[in-house]
Amino acid sequence: MLLLLLALGIIVISGCGALTVCTRPRLSSCIGAGGTVLGCAVGMIPALEVLLQGTIQSLRCAWSMPCGSFFIELDPLSAFFLLPVFLLSALAAVYGGQYLMKYKDTKRLGVAWFFYTLLVASMAMVCLARNAVLFLIAWEIMALASFFLVAFENEKAEVRRASWIYMVATHLGTACLLPMFLIFGAHAGSLDFDRFAHSLPQPLASICFILALIGFGTKAGIIPFHVWLPEAHPAAPSHVSALMSGIMIKTGIYGIVRMLAFLGMPALWWGWLVLAIGIISGVLGVLFALAQHDLKGLLAYHSVENIGIIMMGLGVGLIGWSAGVPSVAILGMAGGLLHVVNHAMFKGLLFLGAGSVFQAAHTREIDHLGGLIKKMPYTGACFLIGAVAISGLPPLNGFLSEFLIYLGSLRGAISMGADVAVPLIGAVAGLALIGGLAAACFTKAFGIVFLGEPRSQAAANAHESRPLMVAPMLLLAAGCLVAGFLGMYIVPAMSEVVSGILGFDAGHELKIAGGYLGSVTIASIALLLVVACLTLLRRFLLSGKEVGSGATWDCGYAAPSSRMQYSASSFAQPITDLFKMVLRTEKRLQLSEQYFPAAGAFKTHTLDAGFEKIYRPLFEGAKCLFARCAVLQHGSMHLYVLYIVITLLGLLVWLVR
Repeated sequence: MLLLLLALGIIVISGCGALTVCTRPRLSSCIGAGGTVLGCAVGMIPALEVLLQGTIQSLRCAWSMPCGSFFIELDPLSAFFLLPVFLLSALAAVYGGQYLMKYKDTKRLGVAWFFYTLLVASMAMVCLARNAVLFLIAWEIMALASFFLVAFENEKAEVRRASWIYMVATHLGTACLLPMFLIFGAHAGSLDFDRFAHSLPQPLASICFILALIGFGTKAGIIPFHVWLPEAHPAAPSHVSALMSGIMIKTGIYGIVRMLAFLGMPALWWGWLVLAIGIISGVLGVLFALAQHDLKGLLAYHSVENIGIIMMGLGVGLIGWSAGVPSVAILGMAGGLLHVVNHAMFKGLLFLGAGSVFQAAHTREIDHLGGLIKKMPYTGACFLIGAVAISGLPPLNGFLSEFLIYLGSLRGAISMGADVAVPLIGAVAGLALIGGLAAACFTKAFGIVFLGEPRSQAAANAHESRPLMVAPMLLLAAGCLVAGFLGMYIVPAMSEVVSGILGFDAGHELKIAGGYLGSVTIASIALLLVVACLTLLRRFLLSGKEVGSGATWDCGYAAPSSRMQYSASSFAQPITDLFKMVLRTEKRLQLSEQYFPAAGAFKTHTLDAGFEKIYRPLFEGAKCLFARCAVLQHGSMHLYVLYIVITLLGLLVWLVR
């Protein structure tokens, strides 16, 4: 545990050091990025030790806060979440050190690195905290640090808007966590987590389950509490977007799983509800992603989709747990948790790739890009690997977790009664639909951005990113490949984590699932080898012959241009039209009546109905309220935010006393 505290100390001290030398941007970046990498490397040692050996490390100290102690603990579940925290934080820091160099003439780099290191340390502390007050302090620090990172380019109106939407949404979630901890503390007589287990009667347990689902689900981005994701992720710097999407939203999943372990045997309707939320979030997330034209906005909605997949796995696990079928519970829970790590890798990779594209072409608009694979081969190859992984195709890592959820759902649907079989059949259908739509969406994203001809001069002038930006993408791409190939070993290694949540041994079931995965992986690799051999054979057979090329049939157009290529809107139109009742996409069509048309255009725009109908009125009301606040009128927003945090924590302590 001391080694882990040392790691967090290194990370925070490096952030303070970067802030101290903020007048020297290059040195500030070196200190911030270097300290983060060093601290994350040190922190991974105890996390790996606990995860592989199944041990527990804890530290409990008396403090002046009532109803508990300063209590942190590293168990297999915490270690499982800490590994992607440290891995992606380190790689994103290396990427960010180069990405932020375009701001080298400003003093903002020191501030950015201070809040970046604070975000990394607070995410780790959320996973370690075993006291409600300590947990909420870390939770609020995480929220504030990410708020200031989202608002990094605060001179832009859209960035200020996105950052405040995020701040309001995250505190709506925190408002549900406070009463949940109050209920636990009142019945346990302490705010220490080890006193929470099985301390509540069933009615109160159900109330705490709903509060946890809303409070932590808001941070995770489940529908309908997802509205901050498509606003905040595009506004933040790309390495911060990678960290928020790949890791920070998973702290919401961690909170839900940790609370489930406290609540004990779940009611059957808990599983129904979580599974339904997962299916809705997954399907709607990928549909809204298909309709996006901003590359980072598209990826943000895919975060909603993948959180939906994780929730589906947890829902399947809860159904199996409540129905007394261990195999279904184990496979569902393992699939959901494994998708946490898989999503961190391929979504981090995709956001870093999007940042590389933005820095090279100076736009995130998909329809203004094209042909970048020729200019940016490394970025294009890495983005392609991430696209295949997020689509759940074997043998990459995204397939592993979805396979476990499929296996658990099918096993339960075949062997259990109708009250359990019906939702599990829905899980299979929903996961299949999500996978197909995700493949279509990333065919659009990769095809329009990287293939064809450039659609703008900026895209034509693009160039590959610097090595310090390419290297983290290559490592994450390699991670997606290696994790997919080693799935038969990774899945059984999760037995300690899953067993700790469910309370019974998961080793045998996961070992069997690992064997199935091994067979599928071998078959996938064999298929890829056959395709490679056929490609080489074709090249060999044509090597001694003259191969000519000629113009394709151009339908009478004597001067084809990039405008004749598919646009993002036209590519997605058949699917968006199929789901028009849900998406309500607005179309703008401009046709030319000339025999030789000089110009024509087809554009679509899709508003998020949840934001427009629910949250916009809420945010407008909050804006009016804030406008009347004297603190805001004097411009002391930092003091106002600090006042909110102190008030919330003080209220919690006072009520428990």
